[in-house]
Formats: sequence, C-alpha cells, structure tokens
Amino acid sequence: MNDIVYVGEHALMWNVEQHIHESWELVYCTQGSGSFRFSGQELAYQEGEVVVIPPMLPHSNASDVGFRNIHVNLREPLFSFREPTLIRDDDNRFLLDAFRAALAHYGSSHPERTALLSAYGSLICACLVAYQTTRRHTAVVDTIEREINQRYGDSVFELDTYLKSLPFSYEYLRKLFQKEIGLTPHQYLQRKRLQIASELLLSAIPSDGSVADVARACGFHDPLYFSRMFKKCFGISPSRYASSMESKALRGEELRLSAPEAEEQVTPADA
Repeated sequence: MNDIVYVGEHALMWNVEQHIHESWELVYCTQGSGSFRFSGQELAYQEGEVVVIPPMLPHSNASDVGFRNIHVNLREPLFSFREPTLIRDDDNRFLLDAFRAALAHYGSSHPERTALLSAYGSLICACLVAYQTTRRHTAVVDTIEREINQRYGDSVFELDTYLKSLPFSYEYLRKLFQKEIGLTPHQYLQRKRLQIASELLLSAIPSDGSVADVARACGFHDPLYFSRMFKKCFGISPSRYASSMESKALRGEELRLSAPEAEEQVTPADA
C-alpha cells in the first residue's frame, strides 16, 4: 500500500503533452501556475497545490507563465479519491517537505531506501486526506455542481433556466462558480458530458450506432455535434479514441493524443 514507484521533478516548463500512467500521480506545484486538462475537465492549480490524478486517465499540463513541480507516482494509495482532485498544502508546507524527501530518497542508494519511500508515501497520502477535508465550496456552488452531476445525461436539461431559478443573480452565480471550480457552469456541464462519454467509449470498440447511444446517454441529442465536440476536446473521433485507448491500455503503453483544441463556447454568456 502507498508504494512509491517513481518520483521526478520538472524544471521550468510551459507544456506537457497528453499522456497516461498506470499508477496514481500526485503533482505538487513548487513554482508558477497552470492547468491540467483531463477527459472533459480542466483543473487550474497554483504554487503550493497538489493535483491528484487517477491511473489510466489521459491528461496534459499547460501554463502561460511556466511551472515547476515534483511528481510522485503511487500504487494502491490509501485514499478514497476517484477523480482528479486539487488539494492545497498548509501554511507550513508539510506536504512540500514530504515530496522533497521522497524525491531525495528515490534517487539515493540508502540501505533503507525502500522503507523510507514507503513511509513517505503513507505520510503524503495521510496529508492529502487530512487537507482535502478542509477544502469547501460555497453552498450554492456545491448545489449547482450536484445538479449538473445528476442531470448531465438529460438532453433537455436547461442549465440557464435552472440557474435563473436560484435566488441569486445569474452573473453572480456564473462568476462565483468559475472562481471556485475553474470553469463556468456551462463549461463544467459540457466537460462532464465529454468525460462520461470517454469512459463509456472505453467499455468496447464502438460501432457508429453505439457512438450515437453514448452521445444520447451523456445528454447530446445530436450525435454529429457530439462527435465534433469530442474531437475538439480529445483531438480524435469517438470511435478512434475507443480503439486507440483500448489497444494501448492492453499493451500497457503510454498514450499520447494530439493537443485538444479550444473548447467551443456553449452560450454567449460563457464568452
């Protein structure tokens, strides 16, 4: 449990191409800021924050100002995260100390190297769990996020109508949601649908008919529009994505996809 299988460090960088890992990846930003893009989701981060990335999830990392980080790969970590998660270190930077110690011991020839790495893996996991419980969103943001997560598969779900039914200004909710989540409500809904679609497509190599079924299951009433948006996000068609991901995963290879294009705006309000 909590086995550290790799520790690395990035010097100042601006971009890491899309790829996957067989193990969990924990990325501590030691300088700068940037944004991870996942399957239908984007997660902005800054110095002093850790991004937790599940195994076999395609992701890329980009920044306008540059970033440095320490990244730790773990097998069988003892935490309950199931999706990409952002966790902030405390003011004393205890997590950073643990990441730096893991980096030093990973590259050492110390006779107790394995035991020390195991100890630091457990310490890092314990800190992530402890610090994650202190991170909270505003109640109304949690409400909107929960509504989207429950209704993303409904193609007639009118997000604007729902937002305007809440006892707050539409623009206030939009800006507050974007501040706390990193995306506008419409962007979050679109990426949630694409994320679920990418997971469904991996269940089998789809025919044209099953691609349409996946589109409908994820709230897209038009399969052609779904295919166009999927390709914008992943740089590859839904059918090719499923085929490529399955064959690469079976061989245990790292998959690199073309860089995704900018997300199409859903409504003028999201511009």
